[in-house]
Amino acid sequence: MKNLGNMLKQAQQMQSRMAEMQAKLDATTVEGAAGAGMVAVTLTGKGDLKRVSIDPSLMAADEREVLEDLLVAAHADAKQKVEAMMAEEMQKATAGLNLPGGLPGGLKLPF
Repeated sequence: MKNLGNMLKQAQQMQSRMAEMQAKLDATTVEGAAGAGMVAVTLTGKGDLKRVSIDPSLMAADEREVLEDLLVAAHADAKQKVEAMMAEEMQKATAGLNLPGGLPGGLKLPF
């Protein structure tokens, strides 16, 4: 029974760390860029798009396709950074917890 109590305590610690991580992600922004910085996008730690910055030279009608491609690339860059940050925060949140099956792959209970 002591082992079950220890598991519950660890689960509560993890839940607290996860809540802290969610709050931190809400408050964090990440910038992704493309075209040597000619296009930049800012995402929250949860991946919500907050801002787009476009160099005025890309506003010409004949640059439309380039601009569209750069927006997609800048978003992909920012999203990759958000995912890396989330993975790092998840690792911090679950550090030191000896839960069966490990995390974040999933909790495997003995029953």
